Amino acid sequence: MLEVTPLAIAEVLEIKPRKFGDDRGFFSETFNQERFAEAGVTIPWVQDNQSFSAAKHTLRGLHYQAPPFAQDKLVRVLKGSILDVAVDIRHGSPTFGKWVALEVSAAKFNQILVPKGFAHGFLTLEPDTEVFYKVSAPYSGQHDRGIRWDDPEIGVEWPLGGAQPVLSDKDRVAPLLNDTPVVFTADTM
Repeated sequence: MLEVTPLAIAEVLEIKPRKFGDDRGFFSETFNQERFAEAGVTIPWVQDNQSFSAAKHTLRGLHYQAPPFAQDKLVRVLKGSILDVAVDIRHGSPTFGKWVALEVSAAKFNQILVPKGFAHGFLTLEPDTEVFYKVSAPYSGQHDRGIRWDDPEIGVEWPLGGAQPVLSDKDRVAPLLNDTPVVFTADTM
């Protein structure tokens, strides 16, 4: 049995798999196709990815892939914790340009489902954080896109406490949402 909870933007879901523990440790099916389908999640996953961030406040995002390589993402944390952010980039959606965030951590043993049509990013909340995520389309450099992590029109409230995030060169120069081409619309999702 999975616990599935819609976030403030209902298409983005928090998912908590069952965890069975005893004095040896624990066991969990973090993904079971049948259980996910019973919960209404029928996405065909095609690739697993894992990232490691050595430093606290490593910020990865905001990323998405354009069609036909648009990706749904199912994100969980193996070690450490992150603030995971999804930004609605579906033009014509009532929540276009709005964001929702969820703390995802090894301790909470939760996951977040970020669907196609959303830009995705995360900030590590502690050092040595490992993130594991499934995607519904393979990586395509030709379709890889990004939006500025600090776009003032979006206004994500990253918990940096005055610190500067650790960014990739690509994320440093990503465009603002208003400067990106329309690749998702609410009526085609």
